[in-house]
Amino acid sequence: MATRKQARKDFQAKVKKSANKIWLAGLGAFALAEEEGGKLFRSLVHKGEALEQKGLDQVGELRERIEALAGTARDKATEMAGEVEKQATKAWNKVEGNVDDTVNAAFARVGVPTRDEIARLTRRIEELTRQVEKKKILGRGKKAVGRRAPAKRRTSARKAG
Repeated sequence: MATRKQARKDFQAKVKKSANKIWLAGLGAFALAEEEGGKLFRSLVHKGEALEQKGLDQVGELRERIEALAGTARDKATEMAGEVEKQATKAWNKVEGNVDDTVNAAFARVGVPTRDEIARLTRRIEELTRQVEKKKILGRGKKAVGRRAPAKRRTSARKAG
């Protein structure tokens, strides 16, 4: 029985020693995990920062592309608006010309003078008026030769009285 007791004690000592080794291995794993975990954490933070910067750079590039496209679209729209304005002005001028031609033809048929004809007549009237005024001024200084004043007529009121 002594051997059995001894065997039990040896077995208990082995189990104790084994449990102690497991305990120490757990502590070692914890220390290693803490040490390696810190390194891993710092490595993950560093990679995250790099990835974040890369994302910000890509967002910046994307923003620049969008702004460039918006500028191009704005320029194209402005160009198109200018072209539409030119075409509308051209069409309006054509319509206006057609209306003017139609109205002028209708006025010509009924004998209404054109603006140019009226302007020409106005200039001619002004010219003739200047000539008449000039002759009046020249005529005042001279006596009329061979002219007599018209005879006065008797009115019917005088005859009755």
